[in-house]
Amino acid sequence: MANQTVAAVFDRYEDAAAAVSKLEAAGVAHSDISIVSNDATQRDRYGSDTSAATGAGTGATVGTVVGGGAGILAGLGLLAIPGLGPVVAAGWLVAALVGAGAGAAAGGILGSLTGAGVSETDAHSYAEAVHRGGTLVTVKASEANYDRVVSILDADGAVDLGERESAWRSEGWDGRYADETRRPGEGVNGVAPLPGATAGGLTETTPGLDSPVGVALGGNPADVSGSRDASGRPRVRSYPQ
Repeated sequence: MANQTVAAVFDRYEDAAAAVSKLEAAGVAHSDISIVSNDATQRDRYGSDTSAATGAGTGATVGTVVGGGAGILAGLGLLAIPGLGPVVAAGWLVAALVGAGAGAAAGGILGSLTGAGVSETDAHSYAEAVHRGGTLVTVKASEANYDRVVSILDADGAVDLGERESAWRSEGWDGRYADETRRPGEGVNGVAPLPGATAGGLTETTPGLDSPVGVALGGNPADVSGSRDASGRPRVRSYPQ
């Protein structure tokens, strides 16, 4: 099996942070883990300065966001990520964006995800999940530690993204990452998001992606643009790198 990019979304930053700590305790390298959170409590904790240049952090550097001996969570900082806006983040997914500034990783967060092997449709779903206040954990997994990574991310706290996609669609989401012009409490095309959702981010479009479809693992996927975890666990998706 080829190396995989494994991803899971959490409603609560605390659950995502616990999963990251477990991954590191299990021997997964800091450089193979990334976390991006739009949890309002964490943004408030790390500061409210959203004037940082796109792709640059408020005091963060490439060295801190990649994570060092103290772990990924020690490198967290408030970053203005291209295509997403101010979020609390650290790890390999955002390191290139932070290091290269405004011109980094054409396509912003969507470009970073698809560059790591994530399908275009799922990249839109992950960006939308973070946009709505969620936390995304992504891991570069080898064949040797793949099962362990999936098991940890599948633990309590991760959400069934397929169910979320269906709920968002029922409220008017068209499968594309949403527009930064929305304010907290506003949804796509004037339709309100799920209770407790937040807003932020920047429009990202993907040429040729007219009808993206997101489905849960283990079902009958209509989208064949990317691979997902063969274990049938709906809370984890994986993609060949």
